Amino acid sequence: MKHKTVVKEHLAEKYKEVRVCTEKIVAPLQTEDYIIQAGPDASPPKWHLAHTTWFFERFVLKEYKTTYESLNDQFDYLFNSYYETVGEFHPRAKRGVLARPSIEEVKQYRYYVDAHMKELFEELTEENRDKVLSIVEIGLQHEQQHQELLLTDIKYNFFTNPLLPAYISQTTEENGKRKEMSFIEIEGGLIEVGHGDSSFSFDNERPRHKVWLEPYRIADAPVTNREYIEFIEDGGYERPELWLSDGWAHIKKEGWKHPLYWGKDGNEWSIFTLHGQSALNLDEPVCHVSFYEGDAFARWQGKRLPTEQEWEHAFSGIECEGNFVENNFYHPNSQYKGNGPLYKGYGDVWEWTRSPYVLYPKSKPLEGALGEYNAKFMCNQMVLKGGSCATPHSHIRPTYRNFFQPEKRWQFTGFRLAEDI
Repeated sequence: MKHKTVVKEHLAEKYKEVRVCTEKIVAPLQTEDYIIQAGPDASPPKWHLAHTTWFFERFVLKEYKTTYESLNDQFDYLFNSYYETVGEFHPRAKRGVLARPSIEEVKQYRYYVDAHMKELFEELTEENRDKVLSIVEIGLQHEQQHQELLLTDIKYNFFTNPLLPAYISQTTEENGKRKEMSFIEIEGGLIEVGHGDSSFSFDNERPRHKVWLEPYRIADAPVTNREYIEFIEDGGYERPELWLSDGWAHIKKEGWKHPLYWGKDGNEWSIFTLHGQSALNLDEPVCHVSFYEGDAFARWQGKRLPTEQEWEHAFSGIECEGNFVENNFYHPNSQYKGNGPLYKGYGDVWEWTRSPYVLYPKSKPLEGALGEYNAKFMCNQMVLKGGSCATPHSHIRPTYRNFFQPEKRWQFTGFRLAEDI
């Protein structure tokens, strides 16, 4: 009983911390910023605030607090994201037309749900405690995902503004120097991957299972801006032999010549960041590139991207420390310290792998509507590992499986190389 009480108190405190963290992220925004949706992949900040609140209302309060009454029944339609089994929802690409409810109404919605969640924590009974707390934990992890999406979407929204406004002022960050890329040899054999202990994980990380790996080498750090510029200057975007067919068709259609947010004035490269426009730091990991771009660069180097199993095996014994959102820098840095002989596996940039996003052997999605959370997206997407400078530190672990379509690059995505022995 004492253990269960501690778990409840821990989650109640974590609930407050996570919700406050979201409020901190939107604090620099002006009222007009909350409604902007610059593209179909991005969502307005106001929608993120409401949707993360809707999650707790719909899956916790409406299910387990018998006296709960909705603040506004229309929010069930407006702020459902993609849960078909819950009901109809407003189209994702049109979230930016929701001038109403106002941001003040959305904030009131958050306060209202938070107050009822506080009551729920105090009212939990032995009968439903474990089930409720497990859903609350998913909701908190879900909100941390949306904290990262808030930062990436704000960045994209601001980038489409010709004034190129800064989200926050530049913070001081000591510059480092990247040494020449080297490769670390990793033994293969029959190894285990996936989540296997009692700490939180999503259903797509389970169960822990055995895989066979041939011996391989993995780069000691992600590819840098300096290295990527060499690819560009060698005509990397003009050489079809380096590209997968879908990737080549995509870059020709979109006219890509360099990573997202890059610009060039004469011989000088610049980059748009959440601090505004600045000179490109050549020693930082290259960021905002698609899987296709990472794969083409690897082919140009005579290398390849690692599989997700190779990545997880290489980093499973390395402390999960790095440049996360708590640094308040919101951009990859050029510090190469700690985690040696492998650097920057955690934080800075999500790293593309060559692995398609599929179910693990004997994996089972969650029951009910929450079964839609991960499993239904297991088609035409690639796995990324490690977290980024916009990821909360407490959210990441070696077994975490992020996933996006191979052409996406508005997220903080980079890559490192691997090769066979």
